[in-house]
Amino acid sequence: MSQKTTPRQRASAALKSFFVADALAMPVHWYYNPMDIYRQFDGGIRKLEDAPEHHPSSIMSLHSTNQGGRGGRGTGRGQREIVGEVILKGRREYWGKANTHYHHGMKAGENTLNAHCTRVVMRGLADRGGNYDKDAFLKAYIDFMTADPPRHPDTYAESYHRGFFANLESGKPADQCGAETHDTASIGGLVTIAPIVFSERLAGTDLNSVQDICAQHLKLTHPDTFLAKVCRDYICLLDELLFLEDTAEAKAVISAWSKRSTSLQMSELIKRVYSDNDVVGQLFSSACYISDSWPSVLFLAYKYCHQLEAGLIANTNLGGDNVHRGAVLGLLLGLVQSETIDSLYNQLSDRQALESEIAALIPDANG
Repeated sequence: MSQKTTPRQRASAALKSFFVADALAMPVHWYYNPMDIYRQFDGGIRKLEDAPEHHPSSIMSLHSTNQGGRGGRGTGRGQREIVGEVILKGRREYWGKANTHYHHGMKAGENTLNAHCTRVVMRGLADRGGNYDKDAFLKAYIDFMTADPPRHPDTYAESYHRGFFANLESGKPADQCGAETHDTASIGGLVTIAPIVFSERLAGTDLNSVQDICAQHLKLTHPDTFLAKVCRDYICLLDELLFLEDTAEAKAVISAWSKRSTSLQMSELIKRVYSDNDVVGQLFSSACYISDSWPSVLFLAYKYCHQLEAGLIANTNLGGDNVHRGAVLGLLLGLVQSETIDSLYNQLSDRQALESEIAALIPDANG
């Protein structure tokens, strides 16, 4: 990142890197044995790839199609099944089959459902002059998720989506439909936060107010106290990198927030590990749970602070919840470098639409 870059340029680059990271990791999302990645892809993932037909770690067949979490596949009399009838219309047939890929049939360069939900947030912010509106978001989210046919290419919806729409179907008000399950406190809860931070802060909203806005937004889908605390730390890190004047200080900023948020001294941790797998997958689980995924993101952001492509490839090949972990990592590294990986970004299936949406959210980024 050049010292002459502006916060708008950094925000634009961060969002582009977010979508690159999501699409890059998509084919091997939730592969919990990294060796399976290297078995299916010679040398690991190095470029955008299609989702394979066979997923060696998939437990999608165990996940509920009628609520958040696992099990509970039946429906009550007169109650619509969430997967297939309320959301993911036409895609119910892929659930319940062993080793079905979570992103069945998705092609190289396509983005996952949660990335598309981030675009819903982006469009809503742009439509309202950069300001967040809870009710407008909920309407747009519900319309997007219940569209027939779906307006996204994904086959899988995380627990929070299914729980939200199960509550909505039961008659709860939309702003009270956030469901609490075993994985509510997950890294996926942070995926839609950055556009709000960038848009509101660049419009002049003070940081404390932005934290409150994001807490309100997060609670709509991920009502969890610990996740909310991590989210506030994440917002502060995004904000400090967004407005950082001296790029040489980026690594120190990440280190300081790692210490403050997780009590990890990254410079000492780096000395004690042989490979990334020693941290992501050994010291911390590669799963979605925020208690493990957040320090994993901070470790990767610290180690690959000035190596955007190497960092996103490393994250991808570590497996686990690499899509959502990578999306957050892509934002941080994109802010630091104020650029994306053009060779990958230009291959994204929705690149032209993304260009327009990012430009509408972050106007004058290239000015």
